[in-house]
Amino acid sequence: MGAMIVLPRSRPLTRGDLTAAPDDGHRYELVDGSLVVTPAPSAGHQRAVVRLAVLLDRACPPALEVLVAPFDVALGPDTVLQPDVLATRRADLTDRDLPVAPLLAVEVLSPSTRLVDRNLKRARYEAAGTPSFWVVDPDQPALTAWGLSGGQYVHVAHVVGADVFRSPVPAAVEVVPARLVD
Repeated sequence: MGAMIVLPRSRPLTRGDLTAAPDDGHRYELVDGSLVVTPAPSAGHQRAVVRLAVLLDRACPPALEVLVAPFDVALGPDTVLQPDVLATRRADLTDRDLPVAPLLAVEVLSPSTRLVDRNLKRARYEAAGTPSFWVVDPDQPALTAWGLSGGQYVHVAHVVGADVFRSPVPAAVEVVPARLVD
């Protein structure tokens, strides 16, 4: 039997409450004081995460770092997200978390996370000022990208299969969705 987590019910949760979360293979995130729990990802999901992280890591200059979940991005006292892949300035990182918006946040869709990733998380990254947000759908395979313009996300690209997505953020990189999952 796993560890039991007891959280307050009379108020929105805070980052401090997350420290009570057990290390049980689930991902615990906090969005506007509400707990979001997702199961461990599939092999296809993880394959796309690793391949994209390697691609981005090779493209980024030494001042930037690419990390994969689970790693906390603290967008506020009541919002702590763990993007599947993130790119940020090394200078912005602490040992525990990223206390500012990343340069790039990427979510790789799973059946259980599809709506949260495409809508709720995108809105939080937008509000925090994350310059670029990508969603990878390993089932199609496809990549959809948004970029910040005037404080709001605008659709930048949607590429499918063998199509090439070229992005200058966080560094000049080319992504082919089919290569993330084959």
